[in-house]
Amino acid sequence: MKKLLLTAACLFAAAGPAQAADKVTLQLKWVAQAQFAGYYVAEAKGFYKNAGLDVTIKPGGPDINPSQVIAGGGADVIVDWMPDALSAREKGVPLVNIAQVFQKSGMELSCRNDSGVKTPADFKGKTIGVWFSGNEYPFLAWMAKLGDSTTGGPGGVTVLKQGFNVDPLLQKQAACISTMTYNEYWQLIEGGMKPDELTVFKYENQGVATLEDGLYATDSELKDPAAVDRLARFLKASMQGWKYAVAHQDEAVKIVLANDTAGSQTAAHQTRMMTEIAKLVGGSSHGLGYLDDAAANRTVDVLMGGKSEPVITKKPVGAWTHAVWEKAGVQ
Repeated sequence: MKKLLLTAACLFAAAGPAQAADKVTLQLKWVAQAQFAGYYVAEAKGFYKNAGLDVTIKPGGPDINPSQVIAGGGADVIVDWMPDALSAREKGVPLVNIAQVFQKSGMELSCRNDSGVKTPADFKGKTIGVWFSGNEYPFLAWMAKLGDSTTGGPGGVTVLKQGFNVDPLLQKQAACISTMTYNEYWQLIEGGMKPDELTVFKYENQGVATLEDGLYATDSELKDPAAVDRLARFLKASMQGWKYAVAHQDEAVKIVLANDTAGSQTAAHQTRMMTEIAKLVGGSSHGLGYLDDAAANRTVDVLMGGKSEPVITKKPVGAWTHAVWEKAGVQ
């Protein structure tokens, strides 16, 4: 008996105290919804825990700008669109893309047919709803490419600062509004509009698509080997979450709804959103979350395309890295 007790004590001593999980705070771009299913799934299924991480997922909202949050030390990694991240970087926030989750753009303009808008040439003289807080940059780049002023008048467009709803189109306050393939377009349909009453211009089809949901850290974090290790484990577990979410969409929706503390989402809308989100995730021949240099450079070219008011004025240096993704060993 004494020998058994001694053996157990030795094994316990050899194991030592359990290591505390490394803390990582993730700031989302918007509220809890299927757009971020992979992260919520990674938390719910224990993928973060298995990677030795204690991850806090902070939802976004209309008054939350992820780049400002990370600049103020409120997050270790953020979900942001590349146009906003590159604009912030040029203004002094040292953001670096460490992974690109969405390989395709879901952004579009949805226009009422009875407004007379059938082609982009019909935008002139019309009122168009546009999101701000960093979401306006793809639109501004598109208008610059078309040569349409955004200050109103018959030779340009009148920009309506759009709230995060579809009321301006339903109430005929605008000819077109900003929508996402996975969210606001379906809000229009749920609001009573029929698909044949709408003309939809997808940015992907207009040569002005820019990269959307990517993961960003800061230059200083990437100079710290311990931080890079944490980010690599976070990235691998997150991509595991995304892979699971796409393969088990009904379960992913339930997990998202469980995290919707505001109770603002419906199962039907989130189910449709998850279906559309799955079409945007992946697609890289390298693997889930890999940022394709050509796609990043196309985003840069779009943002620099405006002759009078480019979104960014110079090609960024060091704005993305493959080092974390490669260290993560994403499968």
